[in-house]
Amino acid sequence: DHVRCPTGEARITPGFDLKARWVIHTVGPVWRGGHDGEKELLAACYRNSLRLARTCGVRDIAFPAISCGVYGYPAQAAARIAVESLRKEAGAGREPMHVLLCSVDRDVHDALADALTA
Repeated sequence: DHVRCPTGEARITPGFDLKARWVIHTVGPVWRGGHDGEKELLAACYRNSLRLARTCGVRDIAFPAISCGVYGYPAQAAARIAVESLRKEAGAGREPMHVLLCSVDRDVHDALADALTA
């Protein structure tokens, strides 16, 4: 029985044959110009994923650049939201978390690097 994951929410499953113990699934928003709640939904993806991870005892987590691929979210804006959301939520817990941000191309890498140094 599959449970739908609405945009901005997160679900967790076992990692099965992956090296990861868990996989946290989240659905990012499709970019529609920035006036359709995209920023809040993207921030919720990171926030809800970290909260779910913390609930399950996860201390190390990796994130792709959510919504930056086929969903068309501009890399610079998405990177700022990711870093801002993760810093806020990761700092809210009692246990430290190790967060890795991943990119598949140079534009997203550069956007993440800029956001991390801002």
